[in-house]
Amino acid sequence: MAHTITLIPGDGIGPEVTRAVVRIIDAAGVRITWEQEDAGQTAVERGGDPLPASLVDSVRRNKVALKGPVTTPIGRGFTSVNVGLRKALDLFANLRPVFSLPGVPARFGDLDLVLVRENTEDLYSGLEHEVVPGVMVSMKVITQTASTRIARFAFEHARRNGRTRVTGVHKANIMKMGDGLFLSCARQMAKEYPEITYDERIVDATCMHLVMHPEMFDVLLMPNLYGDIVSDLCAGLVGGLGVVGSANLGRDMAVFEAVHGTAPDIAGQDLANPTALLLSAIMMLQHIGEGEAATSIRQALATVLTDGRARTRDLGGAATTTAFADAVCAVL
Repeated sequence: MAHTITLIPGDGIGPEVTRAVVRIIDAAGVRITWEQEDAGQTAVERGGDPLPASLVDSVRRNKVALKGPVTTPIGRGFTSVNVGLRKALDLFANLRPVFSLPGVPARFGDLDLVLVRENTEDLYSGLEHEVVPGVMVSMKVITQTASTRIARFAFEHARRNGRTRVTGVHKANIMKMGDGLFLSCARQMAKEYPEITYDERIVDATCMHLVMHPEMFDVLLMPNLYGDIVSDLCAGLVGGLGVVGSANLGRDMAVFEAVHGTAPDIAGQDLANPTALLLSAIMMLQHIGEGEAATSIRQALATVLTDGRARTRDLGGAATTTAFADAVCAVL
């Protein structure tokens, strides 16, 4: 079956890791026509909008996109393309599986967690204003609609994948109304899934337990900000952001992306590790019904990482991006 998918190479190392992953997908025998679209700093430098309307239209048309890292200026400049894309397409669920990879040095072995993050509101609503000079207010928005649908997503994912526990992560001891509403929706949803254990933990205590005994968790359900922070913490448990994939999912659209940064210090040097985007692409292939190819690529990746001769610099090796992709293609 042939597929048409939007390809967003992104900024910095984005084009390099994207090229590598596209080659690997092609080597697995999946027929894809890629519609390439610029975003972020690359789009701005070419005289356009950081989030072009043509990009959004392409994803709406194709329903699926693969996205490299995109620059987000800190404290100035254009607003986050990632946040804008999620809002424009109503990609309300961020799904990030975090698991140990063979041959990758990590603090914990045999770790297998799933993080589910609400993707459209909370402090990421971007509602900020200056009250008086020197006093800024950022509004945290939590709604019953968004909280209920992300809770349902988490429980449905757990049921489909044989997961046994969902943990609601919150700060309702302080934010009793906003986080309290989020928990209320999760508790209500838990009643519809009696075979799945539901519990709750305060976000700071969750972080402590994650770095001490992460095996006690299974599926973590979180509002937007906590999900952003905790998912990166969990990536650190298995080797870092370079070895974790991610998906942003809506009702009928999906964007699969690398969650690491653009690494401008090594951009253009053929040094970047494409594993994170490759793991995201594996999720994408499963999503579009190419399960056999997804399994083949995942097995080939495991073989290369276990062998160790084609590890990139961040994993303690000396392989280039190209050499790493060559090794995976060779196994395929």
